[in-house]
Order: sequence, then structure tokens, then C-alpha cells
Amino acid sequence: MAKKIPLRQCVGCGEMKSKKEMMRVIKTPEDEILLDVTGKQNGRGAYLCKNADCLKAAQKSKGLERSLKHAISKEVYDNLLKEFDKLNE
Repeated sequence: MAKKIPLRQCVGCGEMKSKKEMMRVIKTPEDEILLDVTGKQNGRGAYLCKNADCLKAAQKSKGLERSLKHAISKEVYDNLLKEFDKLNE
């Protein structure tokens, strides 16, 4: 029997992809918004494609805020964008 690949929906573009193809953004119990590179950290998670356009789309549509049930400041988005750029170098 073939192993089922868990799919996740990008909160930016709405595309369904496997977990390995996506980045996880989490809200920790301390209400910090972080990029979860390992995919194993505790906290409420939302998934984004590994490109900055999806992050910008999620910011514009407030998709990330809805998924994490938390308001996100511009500084947090700027930090996430910087982390995205580092990962894609």
C-alpha cells in the first residue's frame, strides 16, 4: 500500500503541497511568531510556499493572521521576509 503524503495548504496562494515543500510559521505559547524550519516546534502552525510572494500575499489577505488566530505586526512580517531570503540564498 502506498504511503499517504500529508498535504498542507499555503495561506498565501491556497495551493496544496506536501509538507516537505513548504515552510511552517508558528505562534508559540508565548505569542511569538517564528519560522519553524524543523517543522517540529510546539505552537499553532500555518504553512507557506517557500517563496516570498506567498508571504506577501498572506500578509495582504491576512491569511496568516487568520490561521494563527493572532494579529501580526509589520515588524514580524519584515523579520519573516528576511528569514525567507536567507533560506532561499
